[in-house]
Amino acid sequence: MNTSNHDTTSTIDQLYRQSSRHIFATLVRLLGDFDLAEEALHEAFRAAMEKWPAQGIPSNPHAWLVSAGRFKAIDGIRRNQRFTAWDEAAEQAENIADETPTWDILQEQILLEDDTLRLVFTCCHPSLTFDAQVALTLREVCGLTTEEIASAFLLPAPTLAQRIVRAKSKIRDARIPYQVPDAAELPARLSSVLRVVYLVFNEGYSASSGDMLTRGDLSNEAIRLARLLRELLPDQAEIMGLLALMLLHESRRAARVNLQNDLVPLDEQDRSLWNAELIAEGCALAEQALRTMQFGAYSLQAAISAVHAEAPTSADTDWLQIVGLYDALFRLEPSSIVALNRAVAIAMRDGPAASLALVSELLQEESLQKYHLAHAAQADMYRRLARYQEAQFAYEQALDLTKQGAEQRFLQKRIAEMRGLLAKN
Repeated sequence: MNTSNHDTTSTIDQLYRQSSRHIFATLVRLLGDFDLAEEALHEAFRAAMEKWPAQGIPSNPHAWLVSAGRFKAIDGIRRNQRFTAWDEAAEQAENIADETPTWDILQEQILLEDDTLRLVFTCCHPSLTFDAQVALTLREVCGLTTEEIASAFLLPAPTLAQRIVRAKSKIRDARIPYQVPDAAELPARLSSVLRVVYLVFNEGYSASSGDMLTRGDLSNEAIRLARLLRELLPDQAEIMGLLALMLLHESRRAARVNLQNDLVPLDEQDRSLWNAELIAEGCALAEQALRTMQFGAYSLQAAISAVHAEAPTSADTDWLQIVGLYDALFRLEPSSIVALNRAVAIAMRDGPAASLALVSELLQEESLQKYHLAHAAQADMYRRLARYQEAQFAYEQALDLTKQGAEQRFLQKRIAEMRGLLAKN
């Protein structure tokens, strides 16, 4: 293929943005080491920048990059005289003329196996703490920087970096295999994987910090992983439920911010911007999950989202059904966050006065005192009750607790509204 150097460079840049983490996952499997795979990944793209402008873009660039990275790593091991366990691989490398990678053998492996899914299960191994599982998945599978993950965890970057280093060391020292577990181990391992996938989605759908509210690359990656999990376990209700939940949330992405990237609340969104195709798929999956009678929390959350999605307007929302679903969810998962969301639904069904006491009581819990959405929910109830002074104070507390730019701007507008209303009285 003849392309200009500019076009070739653009293609390589696009490949790096879209495929580098998938290539990395394959290199982890082939090389058996996170750090070696990361170095091999960058060496592969460096080789592409050197060779493709003159030789043209290969027919299978993904496989070319995997092969290039693998052989570069083997050469490095040979140079460092640390290739005792790599004799066979190094022998193969000697047969590659002029260091030009081939991919005829690797191509079939890449097409038939999804190494990203292998890597997710490795990062979510039960020998690691959940925080380490999440941090490692966000870093190694999704490619977030240490600083971005640290911000999401509200931790100093060096602390988070040490957590990732320790997790990698544990995987290496315990010789944890890079593989999807067998049928006997899979159910026990699935719960943590689903939790991590959903956290990745949430970081993409509603970023914990930064000016942009959403990161579509992370949300899309989480949805892709959920689809792969469903192919692996097609009858597992909670995989259906999680996929349904993410699709229904994703269907509203275009309506969640305006042209100025400001947050638009659910009841004010232009529903013509909602993605009907994603809604149809999500609702069908949610219904299928509930019919199994083996559903869990993700399926119930998906059912709640489906009720929202099927309402033609905010006023038409079936809040009676939503409260009932939250009742069922709370029995299954009696957490403070579920109780808060249930209280908000009760406020929509019965009015803010009926729910304000519930929210105020929940805010006595230490965990919710640091949760900006709890204060924002209380503020909204005060606002609807025309208790503007208390609403302003609660909005200010919420503002102090969020690092997300779009949410900050939304709360600042609410505070200004409360001040204006107070000035009139």
